[in-house]
Amino acid sequence: MRSHGDGQRPGTTRRAAPPNASDPPDLRLAGLAVAAWLAALAGLYLPARASLLVAAIAAVVAAGGGAYLHGLLGRPPASVRRYGWTAIAVLLGVVCGASVTAARVAVRDATPVRALVEERAVVTVDLVIRDDPRLVRTGSGRPATFLVAAESTRFTGLAGHRVEARVRMLVFATDPAWRELLPGQRLTAEGRLAAPRGGDLTAAVLWSTRAPAPHGSPPGLQRAAGTLRTGLQEACEPLPDERGGLLPGLVVGDTSRLPDSVREDFLATGMTHLTAVSGSNVAIIVGAVLLLARWGRAGPWLAAGLCVVALVGFVILVRPSPSVVRAAAMGAIGLAALAAGRPRAALPALAAAVTVLVLVDPELAGDLGFALSVLATGGLLLLAPRWRDALRRRRVPAGVAEALAVPAAAQLACAPVVAGISGTVSVVAVPANLLVVPAVAPATVLGVVAAALSPLWSAGAEFLAWLASWPAWWLVTVAYYGARVPAGGLPWPAGVGGALLLAGLTLALLVAVRRRVVRRLVAVIAVAAVLGALPVRLVAAGWPPAGWVVVACAVGQGDALVLSAGPGRGVVVDAGAEPGAVDRCLRRLGVREVPLLVISHFHHDHVGGVAGVFRGRRVAAVLVPSWPEPAFGRDLVRVAASAGSAELISVPVGWDYRAGAVELTVVGPPAPQRGTRSDPNNNSLVLLATVNGVRILLTGDAEIEEQRALLDRAPDGGLRAHVLKVAHHGSAYQDPAFLDAIRPLVAVVPVGRENTYGHPDASVLDRLARDGARVLRTDLDGDVAVVTRPSGLAVVARGPESSSMR
Repeated sequence: MRSHGDGQRPGTTRRAAPPNASDPPDLRLAGLAVAAWLAALAGLYLPARASLLVAAIAAVVAAGGGAYLHGLLGRPPASVRRYGWTAIAVLLGVVCGASVTAARVAVRDATPVRALVEERAVVTVDLVIRDDPRLVRTGSGRPATFLVAAESTRFTGLAGHRVEARVRMLVFATDPAWRELLPGQRLTAEGRLAAPRGGDLTAAVLWSTRAPAPHGSPPGLQRAAGTLRTGLQEACEPLPDERGGLLPGLVVGDTSRLPDSVREDFLATGMTHLTAVSGSNVAIIVGAVLLLARWGRAGPWLAAGLCVVALVGFVILVRPSPSVVRAAAMGAIGLAALAAGRPRAALPALAAAVTVLVLVDPELAGDLGFALSVLATGGLLLLAPRWRDALRRRRVPAGVAEALAVPAAAQLACAPVVAGISGTVSVVAVPANLLVVPAVAPATVLGVVAAALSPLWSAGAEFLAWLASWPAWWLVTVAYYGARVPAGGLPWPAGVGGALLLAGLTLALLVAVRRRVVRRLVAVIAVAAVLGALPVRLVAAGWPPAGWVVVACAVGQGDALVLSAGPGRGVVVDAGAEPGAVDRCLRRLGVREVPLLVISHFHHDHVGGVAGVFRGRRVAAVLVPSWPEPAFGRDLVRVAASAGSAELISVPVGWDYRAGAVELTVVGPPAPQRGTRSDPNNNSLVLLATVNGVRILLTGDAEIEEQRALLDRAPDGGLRAHVLKVAHHGSAYQDPAFLDAIRPLVAVVPVGRENTYGHPDASVLDRLARDGARVLRTDLDGDVAVVTRPSGLAVVARGPESSSMR
């Protein structure tokens, strides 16, 4: 008689035990998804023929491997059979990803379109708008520019020659009429073609200065979505800028009103993903609908159907961005699994969604937002359940364990990509994201309801937006204080190499910590690093260097210099083009009070970051030039000074000022310069500063005309200085006699990396070096500090930072 020691009665069927976090993950589709993704990514940078060759080789190898595993070429060992089909899946992923991308690249590089692009032809193009127009920040007096993603249907040249082609395009447009367009809108536009940057499916760039000619109305669903998005913006209008700008970002990814200060704080604390609609937003909305369905005792199929309706409506509302499309596809597969009674098939659903989306749109393979979204979801599925259960085994309450495991897993999965992009590893990201978890869902749900209600009842929508603004306030507060934690971001190698290095270390640690001894060793090392290295970084960080008198901040293509006025105080001269860049420089220097902010002239690369100087600091006064142009820069400074309760002053040549160790004298312009190559540049304020006995000449963007006027009016030796801030980013518009009169020991050139102006001019740098000056550039050297030592002047460079990864 057969024994049934396990208690199972004869004739009954054993039920499979429910899966739990300790079960091995279902990775059967993961190899296919990763292979298809990587093959598509490589295909975006390769010629179509090369991708087809890779696909053909992979297909041949897969066919041979399949025959072997089926026993047609001999019986394979058990170990080979065990992993063989996984290898076959990887090869099939390569075949699919490479071949599909090759087909799309061949269309992108079609000969007629490429010929028009290469000759920079002026054309009339029939277009279909693919996404909402985005305002591109511009400066130096240029008009606002809108970036519009579109798809062409027909090109018409000046001679009437027509080319029928459906290819992706980017439109850079300056006419305000482009701002009102909606996705799905058909139109005709005129402009000049230019080559795209590559690495995606964009076939051409169109520069247009004229208004488009629409053909009919946008699709009804897009009009409805546009109405709802506008209604949400109007409902948020009465709210303070921080909360009113953040709420549309949380709900629909619209950050057009989000202040730069909040944007920078979110970036520093690893919370940027909250303003990019992704899987978390989809999960919140679908989860809310599912909760209501269960409360109403709906069955699985009805609940899944209601969730599908909510999912489709939400995707239309926020527009189908890469992360939203990925999240929606995964959500649809997950809802199907829920309706079929298999709710734990989430990881295969993610792999299937990635595979399908990459094959439908290979351009997603190179989208960083898509990568972050997939990695975060993968971390939640693979790591969070195990970490949650491990914490619960150590008697951590269930809710606390979930709250700790989820943000930690998502942050760990995304950390390599974030480190490669930013060149830093954030140590405040996990606690910051943990603190905001309770506020994200209420803000998102209330915001969505406010958007839906706005066309019917504007007062009710404003009330819901006001309610949602309180959890949004908590997010802003956490980001503000988290961004100001000392040593909150630790330096890391930027670029692909840095990302791969951190990914390798992360995988090695995940494998190694399965052993108890290794876990304890890692914990001891981590505690030692925090208790030992962090105080050293805070107390003796090495920046700013002791005895610094002036620092040229690396703010890209722009000027921002700081004169040391004592502990925590600095006179700031110009603010660069972006608030975040000058704010970070001032934070690194520990500047909490600015007795005087000097604006040399009103070009964007000197005033665009003015809000960053005021961010969290008291600014007593703002010195501005008498020349009022360009008007947009003048108005920007006036608004910032008014908001910061700072006195706005304009003074004549000869005006003296003192703050701490800083002594300033205005030496230029001696008289208004009119009719020059650039009147704003040639009317820049020119300052002669003395800090602890070091003479510093700050020249703004003064060009040859103003330099000669200064030379004519100055007494012998009056322009001599130890340190020269080279005018106009080291451009060629320098008077040699002016440089000879200064004879600096140190020449600092604030300039942006790979700028399109050809700055700095090599002959200018050579002349300064021949005359004995040590020349430093912020694009190559990063922040540059001039310091006083017992032996004389010295220069300390912080080193360049990278902000992009290709």
